Amino acid sequence: METRDNSPVRPPLGTYSSRCDEKGRVRLPKEFEDFVRTFPEQEFFVTTLDGAIGRIYPIAVWRENLRLFDEAEQDQQAADDLAYMADYWGSVSGIDAQARVLVPPKLRRELGIENQPVHLRYYRGGIDIYSEAVSERRLAEASSRLAENLAIMRKRGLK
Repeated sequence: METRDNSPVRPPLGTYSSRCDEKGRVRLPKEFEDFVRTFPEQEFFVTTLDGAIGRIYPIAVWRENLRLFDEAEQDQQAADDLAYMADYWGSVSGIDAQARVLVPPKLRRELGIENQPVHLRYYRGGIDIYSEAVSERRLAEASSRLAENLAIMRKRGLK
């Protein structure tokens, strides 16, 4: 008799390489696929909040963001602007049998990822999609502040 491991699949750690194909689909590496296939809903909201980094949000996480926007009374302009930005660039997508998620056409053009290599990273409830150029820029920015950031976080208990 076969036993099934019901322990939860943890989010992947690290940055992974993939590609946005000619039809605008990003193939999730096996570690991401194993993780997202455990979600009760296989629906995602694919968008950007900053115009540079794409985000694949599990639909439940995106619903939490929508609730946050609705409840942002003192910061309503910020919430309205971010919600508009997300809706302008985004759309709902599923995941196909080959673990590919469709990125909306105008979003993939904005991000510069059409038929290009991409880097994927799980962060704060979603999957970031970085173009090669944005990944290199982000690495350079983080590296330029490395000593300062390391000191700050060690004071906070980083091991």
